[in-house]
Amino acid sequence: MTSRTLRQSQVSATIDHIGEDLLQNIVGRLPATSFASAACVNRSWNLVCDRVLSRPKLASACSFNPSLQDAVEEVVNKVLSDPIRPHFAIASVAGYYYEDALGDARQLINAALGTHVPVIINRPHGIIGRDAISDEFKEIEWYNPTDEIDAIMLIVGFLPGLKAKIIPLLKQVQEQRAVMIDEFVTDIRDFSTSVSGCNSPAAVIMMSDSCYESIKDAIEKLDYAMSPETVVVGNPSSQFRCTNDAQFGTSAAVALVFAVDMNKPPGIGETQFHAVLSSGLSPVGPTYKATSVNGNNYTTRITARREGSGEHIDGETILNQAYDEIGDPDQYHALLIGVTKKREYSIGQENVGCMTSLAFHGVPWSSQGDFYVPGGALKTGDAFRLYHTGSTTALSSAAAVSSHLRSFNQGSNNTTDGDKIEVFGGLIFTSPDIFSLGQPDINSTPFLDNFPGVTLGGNFCSSVIGRRVLTPYVKESHEQMVRCCVHFDCSVFLIMCYTPLA
Repeated sequence: MTSRTLRQSQVSATIDHIGEDLLQNIVGRLPATSFASAACVNRSWNLVCDRVLSRPKLASACSFNPSLQDAVEEVVNKVLSDPIRPHFAIASVAGYYYEDALGDARQLINAALGTHVPVIINRPHGIIGRDAISDEFKEIEWYNPTDEIDAIMLIVGFLPGLKAKIIPLLKQVQEQRAVMIDEFVTDIRDFSTSVSGCNSPAAVIMMSDSCYESIKDAIEKLDYAMSPETVVVGNPSSQFRCTNDAQFGTSAAVALVFAVDMNKPPGIGETQFHAVLSSGLSPVGPTYKATSVNGNNYTTRITARREGSGEHIDGETILNQAYDEIGDPDQYHALLIGVTKKREYSIGQENVGCMTSLAFHGVPWSSQGDFYVPGGALKTGDAFRLYHTGSTTALSSAAAVSSHLRSFNQGSNNTTDGDKIEVFGGLIFTSPDIFSLGQPDINSTPFLDNFPGVTLGGNFCSSVIGRRVLTPYVKESHEQMVRCCVHFDCSVFLIMCYTPLA
Protein backbone atom coordinates (compact mmCIF):
# COMPACT_ATOMS: atom_id res chain seq x y z
CA MET A 1 0.00 0.00 0.00
CA THR A 2 1.41 3.39 -0.99
CA SER A 3 1.66 6.24 1.52
CA ARG A 4 -1.00 8.21 -0.39
CA THR A 5 -3.45 5.26 -0.36
CA LEU A 6 -2.72 4.73 3.33
CA ARG A 7 -3.48 8.38 4.15
CA GLN A 8 -6.77 8.23 2.17
CA SER A 9 -7.73 5.05 3.98
CA GLN A 10 -6.96 6.60 7.37
CA VAL A 11 -8.97 9.74 6.57
CA SER A 12 -11.91 7.68 5.36
CA ALA A 13 -11.78 5.47 8.46
CA THR A 14 -11.63 8.51 10.75
CA ILE A 15 -14.68 10.11 9.08
CA ASP A 16 -16.58 6.83 9.09
CA HIS A 17 -16.22 6.71 12.89
CA ILE A 18 -18.58 9.70 13.22
CA GLY A 19 -21.55 7.50 12.38
CA GLU A 20 -24.05 7.51 9.54
CA ASP A 21 -26.56 9.81 11.25
CA LEU A 22 -24.04 12.58 11.76
CA LEU A 23 -22.60 12.02 8.29
CA GLN A 24 -26.10 12.33 6.81
CA ASN A 25 -26.59 15.58 8.71
CA ILE A 26 -23.32 16.93 7.33
CA VAL A 27 -23.75 15.97 3.66
CA GLY A 28 -27.36 17.17 3.80
CA ARG A 29 -26.03 20.72 4.28
CA LEU A 30 -23.65 20.63 1.31
CA PRO A 31 -24.27 22.48 -1.95
CA ALA A 32 -25.14 20.24 -4.89
CA THR A 33 -21.63 20.10 -6.39
CA SER A 34 -19.95 19.14 -3.10
CA PHE A 35 -22.79 16.72 -2.40
CA ALA A 36 -22.12 14.99 -5.73
CA SER A 37 -18.44 14.64 -4.80
CA ALA A 38 -19.33 13.21 -1.39
CA ALA A 39 -21.51 10.58 -3.05
CA CYS A 40 -18.42 9.36 -4.94
CA VAL A 41 -16.20 8.80 -1.86
CA ASN A 42 -17.21 5.18 -1.36
CA ARG A 43 -20.26 2.91 -1.29
CA SER A 44 -21.31 3.75 2.27
CA TRP A 45 -21.17 7.49 1.58
CA ASN A 46 -23.17 6.97 -1.59
CA LEU A 47 -25.87 5.14 0.38
CA VAL A 48 -25.99 7.99 2.89
CA CYS A 49 -26.37 10.52 0.07
CA ASP A 50 -29.15 8.43 -1.43
CA ARG A 51 -31.01 8.69 1.87
CA VAL A 52 -30.61 12.46 1.84
CA LEU A 53 -32.15 12.60 -1.64
CA SER A 54 -34.71 9.84 -1.29
CA ARG A 55 -37.64 12.12 -2.16
CA PRO A 56 -38.34 14.41 -5.13
CA LYS A 57 -37.26 18.00 -4.96
CA LEU A 58 -37.82 21.22 -6.89
CA ALA A 59 -35.59 24.30 -6.68
CA SER A 60 -36.15 27.64 -8.37
CA ALA A 61 -34.71 31.16 -8.48
CA CYS A 62 -35.00 34.43 -10.41
CA SER A 63 -32.39 37.05 -11.25
CA PHE A 64 -32.76 40.58 -12.59
CA ASN A 65 -29.07 41.16 -13.24
CA PRO A 66 -28.59 43.06 -16.53
CA SER A 67 -25.70 40.74 -17.43
CA LEU A 68 -27.03 37.42 -18.76
CA GLN A 69 -23.89 35.57 -17.67
CA ASP A 70 -24.09 36.98 -14.13
CA ALA A 71 -27.84 36.36 -13.98
CA VAL A 72 -27.41 32.70 -14.93
CA GLU A 73 -24.64 32.37 -12.34
CA GLU A 74 -26.93 33.81 -9.64
CA VAL A 75 -29.86 31.48 -10.34
CA VAL A 76 -27.64 28.42 -10.81
CA ASN A 77 -25.83 29.09 -7.52
CA LYS A 78 -29.17 29.43 -5.76
CA VAL A 79 -30.81 26.25 -7.09
CA LEU A 80 -27.60 24.29 -6.44
CA SER A 81 -27.06 25.70 -2.94
CA ASP A 82 -28.59 22.54 -1.40
CA PRO A 83 -28.27 18.87 -2.33
CA ILE A 84 -30.02 18.06 -5.62
CA ARG A 85 -29.36 15.88 -8.65
CA PRO A 86 -30.89 17.71 -11.60
CA HIS A 87 -33.11 15.53 -13.75
CA PHE A 88 -34.49 18.43 -15.81
CA ALA A 89 -34.43 22.22 -15.98
CA ILE A 90 -36.74 24.91 -17.38
CA ALA A 91 -35.58 28.50 -17.77
CA SER A 92 -37.59 31.56 -18.80
CA VAL A 93 -35.59 34.45 -20.20
CA ALA A 94 -36.77 38.05 -20.61
CA GLY A 95 -34.98 40.98 -22.18
CA TYR A 96 -31.31 40.42 -23.11
CA TYR A 97 -32.21 41.38 -26.68
CA TYR A 98 -29.21 40.41 -28.73
CA GLU A 99 -28.63 37.65 -31.25
CA ASP A 100 -29.26 34.19 -29.81
CA ALA A 101 -29.57 35.20 -26.15
CA LEU A 102 -31.65 32.05 -25.60
CA GLY A 103 -28.86 29.94 -27.07
CA ASP A 104 -26.30 31.58 -24.81
CA ALA A 105 -28.51 30.98 -21.76
CA ARG A 106 -28.88 27.32 -22.76
CA GLN A 107 -25.12 26.88 -23.08
CA LEU A 108 -24.45 28.53 -19.71
CA ILE A 109 -27.06 26.42 -17.94
CA ASN A 110 -25.93 23.21 -19.62
CA ALA A 111 -22.34 23.96 -18.63
CA ALA A 112 -23.43 24.33 -15.00
CA LEU A 113 -25.84 21.38 -14.80
CA GLY A 114 -24.26 19.01 -17.31
CA THR A 115 -25.13 18.30 -20.93
CA HIS A 116 -27.01 15.13 -19.92
CA VAL A 117 -29.72 17.19 -18.18
CA PRO A 118 -32.75 17.99 -20.42
CA VAL A 119 -33.07 21.80 -20.51
CA ILE A 120 -35.73 23.98 -22.16
CA ILE A 121 -35.27 27.75 -22.41
CA ASN A 122 -38.25 29.91 -23.43
CA ARG A 123 -39.09 33.60 -23.81
CA PRO A 124 -42.50 34.28 -22.18
CA HIS A 125 -44.50 37.46 -21.47
CA GLY A 126 -43.24 37.58 -17.89
CA ILE A 127 -41.70 35.50 -15.13
CA ILE A 128 -42.80 34.27 -11.71
CA GLY A 129 -40.54 33.12 -8.90
CA ARG A 130 -38.36 33.96 -5.93
CA ASP A 131 -35.46 36.40 -6.24
CA ALA A 132 -32.11 34.63 -5.84
CA ILE A 133 -30.64 37.58 -3.94
CA SER A 134 -33.49 39.06 -1.87
CA ASP A 135 -35.58 35.85 -1.56
CA GLU A 136 -38.63 37.99 -2.38
CA PHE A 137 -41.38 36.34 -4.42
CA LYS A 138 -42.14 38.30 -7.58
CA GLU A 139 -44.53 38.32 -10.53
CA ILE A 140 -43.12 40.42 -13.37
CA GLU A 141 -45.24 40.77 -16.53
CA TRP A 142 -45.19 43.02 -19.59
CA TYR A 143 -47.38 43.67 -22.60
CA ASN A 144 -44.81 44.46 -25.30
CA PRO A 145 -41.02 44.15 -25.68
CA THR A 146 -40.44 47.82 -24.78
CA ASP A 147 -41.76 47.08 -21.27
CA GLU A 148 -39.42 44.14 -20.70
CA ILE A 149 -36.68 44.11 -18.14
CA ASP A 150 -33.69 41.78 -18.15
CA ALA A 151 -34.64 38.76 -16.07
CA ILE A 152 -34.32 34.99 -15.89
CA MET A 153 -36.19 32.31 -13.96
CA LEU A 154 -34.64 28.85 -13.54
CA ILE A 155 -36.38 25.81 -12.11
CA VAL A 156 -34.56 22.50 -11.57
CA GLY A 157 -36.15 19.22 -10.58
CA PHE A 158 -35.05 15.94 -9.05
CA LEU A 159 -37.66 13.19 -9.57
CA PRO A 160 -36.50 9.76 -8.37
CA GLY A 161 -38.54 6.96 -9.90
CA LEU A 162 -39.22 8.96 -13.08
CA LYS A 163 -37.29 9.61 -16.27
CA ALA A 164 -37.47 12.79 -18.36
CA LYS A 165 -36.78 13.36 -22.05
CA ILE A 166 -37.24 16.22 -24.51
CA ILE A 167 -39.16 15.20 -27.64
CA PRO A 168 -39.50 17.65 -30.56
CA LEU A 169 -42.43 18.29 -32.87
CA LEU A 170 -40.57 18.63 -36.16
CA LYS A 171 -41.63 21.14 -38.81
CA GLN A 172 -42.65 20.16 -42.30
CA VAL A 173 -44.53 21.67 -45.21
CA GLN A 174 -48.23 22.21 -44.61
CA GLU A 175 -49.55 19.15 -46.45
CA GLN A 176 -47.28 16.80 -44.48
CA ARG A 177 -47.86 18.40 -41.10
CA ALA A 178 -50.24 15.73 -39.86
CA VAL A 179 -47.58 13.08 -40.49
CA MET A 180 -45.13 14.93 -38.24
CA ILE A 181 -47.77 15.29 -35.53
CA ASP A 182 -48.29 11.54 -35.68
CA GLU A 183 -44.54 11.03 -35.30
CA PHE A 184 -44.51 13.44 -32.36
CA VAL A 185 -47.27 11.53 -30.58
CA THR A 186 -45.68 8.19 -31.48
CA ASP A 187 -42.27 9.30 -30.13
CA ILE A 188 -43.90 10.26 -26.82
CA ARG A 189 -45.70 6.93 -26.65
CA ASP A 190 -42.53 4.97 -27.50
CA PHE A 191 -40.48 6.74 -24.83
CA SER A 192 -43.16 6.18 -22.20
CA THR A 193 -43.52 2.50 -23.16
CA SER A 194 -39.77 1.92 -23.00
CA VAL A 195 -39.56 3.45 -19.52
CA SER A 196 -42.82 2.49 -17.84
CA GLY A 197 -44.42 -0.21 -19.96
CA CYS A 198 -47.38 2.14 -20.52
CA ASN A 199 -47.76 4.19 -23.71
CA SER A 200 -49.02 7.27 -21.85
CA PRO A 201 -46.55 9.23 -19.69
CA ALA A 202 -47.28 10.73 -16.29
CA ALA A 203 -46.94 14.34 -17.47
CA VAL A 204 -45.88 16.53 -20.39
CA ILE A 205 -44.68 20.15 -20.34
CA MET A 206 -44.90 21.73 -23.80
CA MET A 207 -43.35 24.87 -25.28
CA SER A 208 -44.07 26.18 -28.77
CA ASP A 209 -42.86 29.13 -30.80
CA SER A 210 -45.92 28.94 -33.03
CA CYS A 211 -49.18 30.74 -32.41
CA TYR A 212 -52.00 28.71 -30.89
CA GLU A 213 -53.83 28.25 -34.19
CA SER A 214 -50.83 26.54 -35.80
CA ILE A 215 -50.08 24.22 -32.86
CA LYS A 216 -53.62 23.34 -31.78
CA ASP A 217 -53.74 20.27 -34.06
CA ALA A 218 -50.80 18.72 -32.22
CA ILE A 219 -52.29 19.50 -28.81
CA GLU A 220 -55.69 18.09 -29.78
CA LYS A 221 -54.16 14.92 -31.20
CA LEU A 222 -51.98 14.48 -28.12
CA ASP A 223 -55.11 14.84 -25.99
CA TYR A 224 -56.85 12.21 -28.10
CA ALA A 225 -53.94 9.77 -27.91
CA MET A 226 -53.06 9.98 -24.21
CA SER A 227 -54.78 8.21 -21.32
CA PRO A 228 -57.00 10.28 -18.99
CA GLU A 229 -54.28 10.21 -16.32
CA THR A 230 -51.67 12.08 -18.40
CA VAL A 231 -51.36 15.76 -17.41
CA VAL A 232 -50.23 18.25 -20.07
CA VAL A 233 -49.37 21.89 -19.33
CA GLY A 234 -47.27 24.57 -20.97
CA ASN A 235 -46.88 27.71 -23.01
CA PRO A 236 -48.03 27.39 -26.66
CA SER A 237 -46.76 30.78 -27.81
CA SER A 238 -43.15 31.47 -26.85
CA GLN A 239 -39.75 31.20 -28.50
CA PHE A 240 -37.68 28.34 -27.14
CA ARG A 241 -34.37 26.53 -27.25
CA CYS A 242 -33.58 23.13 -25.82
CA THR A 243 -30.71 20.78 -25.02
CA ASN A 244 -30.49 19.20 -28.46
CA ASP A 245 -29.24 22.20 -30.45
CA ALA A 246 -29.03 20.16 -33.64
CA GLN A 247 -32.83 20.47 -33.86
CA PHE A 248 -32.93 24.25 -33.40
CA GLY A 249 -35.05 25.84 -36.09
CA THR A 250 -36.52 22.51 -37.19
CA SER A 251 -39.00 22.16 -34.31
CA ALA A 252 -42.40 23.82 -34.00
CA ALA A 253 -42.64 22.70 -30.37
CA VAL A 254 -40.93 20.58 -27.75
CA ALA A 255 -42.34 18.33 -25.06
CA LEU A 256 -40.58 17.59 -21.78
CA VAL A 257 -41.99 14.13 -21.07
CA PHE A 258 -42.03 12.46 -17.64
CA ALA A 259 -42.55 8.68 -17.44
CA VAL A 260 -42.60 6.41 -14.40
CA ASP A 261 -39.56 4.13 -14.34
CA MET A 262 -40.68 0.51 -14.08
CA ASN A 263 -37.16 -0.30 -12.81
CA LYS A 264 -37.07 2.38 -10.15
CA PRO A 265 -34.99 1.58 -7.05
CA PRO A 266 -36.75 -0.06 -4.10
CA GLY A 267 -38.09 2.25 -1.43
CA ILE A 268 -39.08 5.03 -3.84
CA GLY A 269 -42.65 6.24 -3.41
CA GLU A 270 -45.05 7.67 -6.01
CA THR A 271 -44.73 11.08 -7.66
CA GLN A 272 -47.99 12.48 -9.04
CA PHE A 273 -48.87 15.48 -11.19
CA HIS A 274 -52.12 17.43 -10.92
CA ALA A 275 -53.27 20.38 -13.05
CA VAL A 276 -55.71 22.96 -11.70
CA LEU A 277 -57.25 25.85 -13.64
CA SER A 278 -58.23 29.30 -12.36
CA SER A 279 -60.21 31.06 -15.10
CA GLY A 280 -61.37 34.62 -15.65
CA LEU A 281 -63.84 33.72 -18.39
CA SER A 282 -67.59 34.22 -18.04
CA PRO A 283 -70.18 33.09 -20.60
CA VAL A 284 -72.12 35.76 -22.45
CA GLY A 285 -75.56 34.89 -23.77
CA PRO A 286 -76.91 31.44 -24.60
CA THR A 287 -75.35 28.50 -26.41
CA TYR A 288 -75.89 28.51 -30.17
CA LYS A 289 -75.70 25.89 -32.89
CA ALA A 290 -74.22 26.98 -36.21
CA THR A 291 -76.66 26.37 -39.06
CA SER A 292 -74.61 28.05 -41.79
CA VAL A 293 -70.92 28.95 -41.89
CA ASN A 294 -69.34 30.79 -44.83
CA GLY A 295 -66.08 32.69 -44.78
CA ASN A 296 -62.53 33.31 -45.88
CA ASN A 297 -59.22 33.96 -44.14
CA TYR A 298 -60.49 37.22 -42.64
CA THR A 299 -64.18 36.88 -41.78
CA THR A 300 -66.74 34.20 -41.03
CA ARG A 301 -70.38 34.91 -41.79
CA ILE A 302 -72.68 32.67 -39.81
CA THR A 303 -76.28 32.03 -38.99
CA ALA A 304 -77.18 30.09 -35.89
CA ARG A 305 -80.03 29.21 -33.61
CA ARG A 306 -80.25 29.10 -29.88
CA GLU A 307 -80.40 25.70 -28.24
CA GLY A 308 -84.05 24.76 -27.95
CA SER A 309 -85.18 27.35 -30.49
CA GLY A 310 -85.88 27.18 -34.23
CA GLU A 311 -85.21 30.90 -34.85
CA HIS A 312 -82.15 31.63 -36.99
CA ILE A 313 -79.96 34.59 -35.96
CA ASP A 314 -77.10 36.16 -37.90
CA GLY A 315 -73.63 36.88 -36.53
CA GLU A 316 -74.20 40.62 -36.21
CA THR A 317 -77.23 40.09 -33.97
CA ILE A 318 -75.33 37.58 -31.81
CA LEU A 319 -72.44 40.02 -31.32
CA ASN A 320 -74.71 42.99 -30.59
CA GLN A 321 -76.64 41.00 -27.98
CA ALA A 322 -73.36 39.98 -26.34
CA TYR A 323 -72.12 43.59 -26.26
CA ASP A 324 -75.42 44.73 -24.78
CA GLU A 325 -75.17 42.10 -22.03
CA ILE A 326 -71.60 43.11 -21.16
CA GLY A 327 -72.66 46.75 -21.08
CA ASP A 328 -69.16 48.18 -21.52
CA PRO A 329 -67.72 48.95 -24.98
CA ASP A 330 -64.20 48.64 -23.53
CA GLN A 331 -64.85 44.91 -23.14
CA TYR A 332 -65.39 44.32 -26.87
CA HIS A 333 -61.82 43.28 -27.53
CA ALA A 334 -62.02 40.63 -24.78
CA LEU A 335 -64.71 38.51 -26.45
CA LEU A 336 -63.86 34.89 -27.18
CA ILE A 337 -65.87 32.24 -28.95
CA GLY A 338 -65.84 28.76 -27.47
CA VAL A 339 -66.58 26.14 -30.13
CA THR A 340 -67.70 22.69 -29.01
CA LYS A 341 -66.83 20.36 -31.86
CA LYS A 342 -66.84 16.67 -32.59
CA ARG A 343 -63.96 15.66 -34.85
CA GLU A 344 -62.32 12.47 -36.08
CA TYR A 345 -58.74 11.61 -35.12
CA SER A 346 -56.28 8.80 -35.76
CA ILE A 347 -52.59 8.13 -35.13
CA GLY A 348 -50.71 6.60 -38.05
CA GLN A 349 -52.55 3.53 -39.31
CA GLU A 350 -54.72 3.18 -36.22
CA ASN A 351 -58.49 3.12 -36.50
CA VAL A 352 -60.25 6.47 -36.65
CA GLY A 353 -61.95 7.62 -33.46
CA CYS A 354 -64.02 10.64 -32.41
CA MET A 355 -63.44 13.22 -29.69
CA THR A 356 -65.59 16.14 -28.57
CA SER A 357 -63.60 19.18 -27.49
CA LEU A 358 -63.95 22.86 -26.69
CA ALA A 359 -61.64 25.31 -28.48
CA PHE A 360 -61.41 29.05 -27.84
CA HIS A 361 -60.75 31.69 -30.49
CA GLY A 362 -60.58 35.47 -30.32
CA VAL A 363 -63.48 37.50 -31.75
CA PRO A 364 -62.26 40.93 -32.89
CA TRP A 365 -65.02 43.52 -32.98
CA SER A 366 -66.34 44.29 -36.47
CA SER A 367 -68.67 47.11 -37.56
CA GLN A 368 -70.04 44.68 -40.15
CA GLY A 369 -70.94 42.08 -37.54
CA ASP A 370 -68.59 39.40 -38.87
CA PHE A 371 -66.87 36.76 -36.79
CA TYR A 372 -63.26 35.95 -37.43
CA VAL A 373 -62.72 32.29 -36.62
CA PRO A 374 -59.65 30.60 -38.18
CA GLY A 375 -60.31 28.26 -41.09
CA GLY A 376 -62.11 25.06 -40.14
CA ALA A 377 -62.47 26.02 -36.49
CA LEU A 378 -66.23 26.52 -36.75
CA LYS A 379 -68.34 24.27 -38.93
CA THR A 380 -72.03 23.88 -39.58
CA GLY A 381 -73.53 21.87 -36.73
CA ASP A 382 -70.97 22.96 -34.12
CA ALA A 383 -72.23 24.42 -30.87
CA PHE A 384 -70.66 27.66 -29.67
CA ARG A 385 -70.92 30.29 -26.96
CA LEU A 386 -69.32 33.68 -26.39
CA TYR A 387 -67.16 34.48 -23.35
CA HIS A 388 -65.53 37.56 -21.89
CA THR A 389 -62.99 38.22 -19.16
CA GLY A 390 -63.96 39.73 -15.81
CA SER A 391 -61.98 40.40 -12.64
CA THR A 392 -64.92 39.28 -10.47
CA THR A 393 -64.99 35.90 -12.17
CA ALA A 394 -61.22 35.62 -11.91
CA LEU A 395 -61.25 36.32 -8.18
CA SER A 396 -64.09 33.85 -7.58
CA SER A 397 -62.28 31.15 -9.57
CA ALA A 398 -59.01 31.83 -7.71
CA ALA A 399 -60.86 31.39 -4.39
CA ALA A 400 -62.30 28.08 -5.60
CA VAL A 401 -58.83 26.91 -6.68
CA SER A 402 -57.39 27.90 -3.31
CA SER A 403 -60.08 25.82 -1.61
CA HIS A 404 -59.30 22.87 -3.87
CA LEU A 405 -55.56 23.12 -3.18
CA ARG A 406 -56.36 23.10 0.52
CA SER A 407 -57.63 19.54 0.06
CA PHE A 408 -54.06 18.42 -0.66
CA ASN A 409 -53.10 19.47 2.86
CA GLN A 410 -56.19 17.82 4.30
CA GLY A 411 -55.38 14.62 2.43
CA SER A 412 -51.90 14.58 3.89
CA ASN A 413 -53.30 14.81 7.39
CA ASN A 414 -55.74 11.95 6.84
CA THR A 415 -53.26 9.36 5.62
CA THR A 416 -52.53 6.32 7.74
CA ASP A 417 -49.34 4.83 9.15
CA GLY A 418 -47.70 8.26 9.31
CA ASP A 419 -47.32 8.51 5.51
CA LYS A 420 -48.22 11.88 4.05
CA ILE A 421 -48.99 13.21 0.61
CA GLU A 422 -46.39 15.93 0.21
CA VAL A 423 -46.69 18.83 -2.22
CA PHE A 424 -43.02 19.47 -3.01
CA GLY A 425 -43.31 21.95 -5.86
CA GLY A 426 -45.37 23.62 -8.54
CA LEU A 427 -45.29 25.42 -11.88
CA ILE A 428 -47.69 28.16 -12.95
CA PHE A 429 -48.56 29.29 -16.46
CA THR A 430 -50.78 32.36 -16.39
CA SER A 431 -52.28 35.00 -18.66
CA PRO A 432 -51.23 38.62 -18.08
CA ASP A 433 -53.55 40.91 -16.14
CA ILE A 434 -56.57 38.60 -15.77
CA PHE A 435 -57.47 40.27 -12.47
CA SER A 436 -56.87 43.92 -13.46
CA LEU A 437 -56.44 44.80 -9.79
CA GLY A 438 -52.76 45.66 -9.57
CA GLN A 439 -52.26 43.48 -6.49
CA PRO A 440 -48.79 41.90 -6.17
CA ASP A 441 -48.45 38.13 -6.63
CA ILE A 442 -52.22 37.72 -7.03
CA ASN A 443 -51.90 35.00 -9.67
CA SER A 444 -49.74 32.84 -7.40
CA THR A 445 -51.70 33.47 -4.21
CA PRO A 446 -53.74 30.21 -4.24
CA PHE A 447 -50.49 28.20 -4.24
CA LEU A 448 -48.48 30.43 -1.89
CA ASP A 449 -51.26 30.56 0.71
CA ASN A 450 -51.70 26.80 0.81
CA PHE A 451 -48.07 25.71 0.48
CA PRO A 452 -45.86 28.31 2.15
CA GLY A 453 -42.19 27.66 1.60
CA VAL A 454 -42.82 25.22 -1.26
CA THR A 455 -41.05 26.00 -4.54
CA LEU A 456 -43.14 27.70 -7.24
CA GLY A 457 -41.93 29.07 -10.56
CA GLY A 458 -43.55 29.92 -13.85
CA ASN A 459 -44.27 32.43 -16.54
CA PHE A 460 -46.88 34.62 -18.20
CA CYS A 461 -48.18 33.59 -21.61
CA SER A 462 -50.90 34.76 -24.01
CA SER A 463 -52.62 31.37 -23.85
CA VAL A 464 -52.06 28.35 -21.61
CA ILE A 465 -51.97 24.60 -22.19
CA GLY A 466 -53.80 22.66 -19.50
CA ARG A 467 -55.05 19.10 -20.04
CA ARG A 468 -57.13 17.31 -17.42
CA VAL A 469 -57.68 20.43 -15.40
CA LEU A 470 -60.74 21.24 -13.34
CA THR A 471 -62.52 23.31 -16.00
CA PRO A 472 -65.54 25.39 -14.93
CA TYR A 473 -66.77 26.06 -18.47
CA VAL A 474 -66.73 22.40 -19.55
CA LYS A 475 -69.44 20.05 -18.36
CA GLU A 476 -69.73 16.33 -18.92
CA SER A 477 -72.62 15.10 -21.04
CA HIS A 478 -74.29 11.75 -20.56
CA GLU A 479 -72.45 10.38 -23.59
CA GLN A 480 -68.90 11.65 -23.32
CA MET A 481 -66.61 14.23 -21.81
CA VAL A 482 -66.07 17.57 -23.53
CA ARG A 483 -62.34 18.31 -23.39
CA CYS A 484 -60.47 21.61 -23.43
CA CYS A 485 -56.68 21.83 -23.55
CA VAL A 486 -55.82 25.43 -24.51
CA HIS A 487 -57.16 28.20 -22.28
CA PHE A 488 -57.22 31.98 -22.31
CA ASP A 489 -57.34 34.55 -19.49
CA CYS A 490 -56.49 31.99 -16.84
CA SER A 491 -53.84 30.43 -14.61
CA VAL A 492 -52.91 26.74 -14.77
CA PHE A 493 -51.08 25.27 -11.78
CA LEU A 494 -49.06 22.08 -12.13
CA ILE A 495 -49.00 20.59 -8.64
CA MET A 496 -46.26 18.03 -7.92
CA CYS A 497 -46.96 15.59 -5.08
CA TYR A 498 -45.15 12.69 -3.51
CA THR A 499 -46.52 9.76 -1.51
CA PRO A 500 -43.87 7.69 0.31
CA LEU A 501 -44.18 3.94 0.51
CA ALA A 502 -46.04 2.62 3.52
